[in-house]
Amino acid sequence: MTALPAPEEKAAAVQRMFDRIAPRYDRMNRIMTGRMDQRWRRSLVERLGIDDEDRVLDLACGTGDFAEIAREHTRHVIGLDFARGMLHGARARDLGAVELVQADALRLPLRDGSITVAVSGFALRNFVALPPVFAELARVLAPGGRIGLLEVDRPDRGVVRLGHHVYFDRVVPFVGGILSDRSAYRYLPQSAVYLPDKHELARMLRDAGFRDIRKRRHAMGAAQSITAVRA
Repeated sequence: MTALPAPEEKAAAVQRMFDRIAPRYDRMNRIMTGRMDQRWRRSLVERLGIDDEDRVLDLACGTGDFAEIAREHTRHVIGLDFARGMLHGARARDLGAVELVQADALRLPLRDGSITVAVSGFALRNFVALPPVFAELARVLAPGGRIGLLEVDRPDRGVVRLGHHVYFDRVVPFVGGILSDRSAYRYLPQSAVYLPDKHELARMLRDAGFRDIRKRRHAMGAAQSITAVRA
């Protein structure tokens, strides 16, 4: 049985879902990944070479995990999300001078070329369509600006792929239903179908104006991180 909303309902449904699960979102991420999600974020920030000259956007920031890590490297960090509940969670953390903004990824309240680095964690499959999001990121990034995208993935190898399927598609919804929100944690694994394969994703990024697109896999292929540079 699908937990995926109709295309015309996706944006509103995802917003309501993240508002509901915000109070337990961090706890569930740590449980589901064994805290590896934070390790993947730190690794991606290091690969992007963020320093205090950078102006960083954490797109779909949630409760501010990426923003908090980026803040260790630069004073100039903006966390943006369209779910008010997630931003409440971010404000409850000690994020220092991070600016938190509620806005739509398709209409970023930022000037052209005003950002030098953009990061986003586990958000791609929640957007209605990726090309307009990438185009908007390209607009606000200065030439030579970098992006880092962290997302789920599926292992290629047989036994590993089967084990991941059992865990991600069976265990995660079961545990999420007990500890958080049943419908949300049925949606989250199923939403991986929204992710294009690596070739299609790379094409979308190139069409939006990015180059030097590189992918790294984590946890034997259970997660992926992608970096690219604004042409």
